[in-house]
Amino acid sequence: MKRITKFITPLFVIGMLFTACQNADNQNTAASNNAETEAQGGQSTVQDDVSQKNIVQVAVASKDHSTLVTAVTTAEYADVLSNAGPFTVFAPTNAAFDALPKGTVENLLKPENKDALRNILEYHVFIGGLKEANFQEGQTLGQANGDNATLTKKGDKWYVNGAQILGAADASNGIVYVVDAVLLPPDKK
Repeated sequence: MKRITKFITPLFVIGMLFTACQNADNQNTAASNNAETEAQGGQSTVQDDVSQKNIVQVAVASKDHSTLVTAVTTAEYADVLSNAGPFTVFAPTNAAFDALPKGTVENLLKPENKDALRNILEYHVFIGGLKEANFQEGQTLGQANGDNATLTKKGDKWYVNGAQILGAADASNGIVYVVDAVLLPPDKK
């Protein structure tokens, strides 16, 4: 019996050392992969073609929202709107941005106007998931920038601050409502 114990004990120690080395290598590989992901970008850079699209991915996939995507990217909000949420986003179409006075969008996209751009974008976001079935006439929404927006109904159409809601798209982190006008915070009118 002593001979077997003398033989098994060294094998056990060698096996434990081998396992420990493999675990350390796996941890180093995982840490390296995480560091590479962080170096490449935030949540908005995660590649996932299987899960439901998040709000940013929904907007990117829409040819009618390229101006909004440019604004969100310029304001550095792509990662924020890719996070868990839930968010309700009122997403103006390209035509809505085109209806603004000439030069407005170009001016807002300048680095020195980043705060103003962020304020306007935040006015399009309600923190929480707001389904149309829960809309109420005259409902006040506290937007992400601290100002309020109001839902109204005319016939069977819903509006937010006078902008008609044209459609909706569910996202993994909330809902996107397509609107026909850019919502301007009260101090911007």
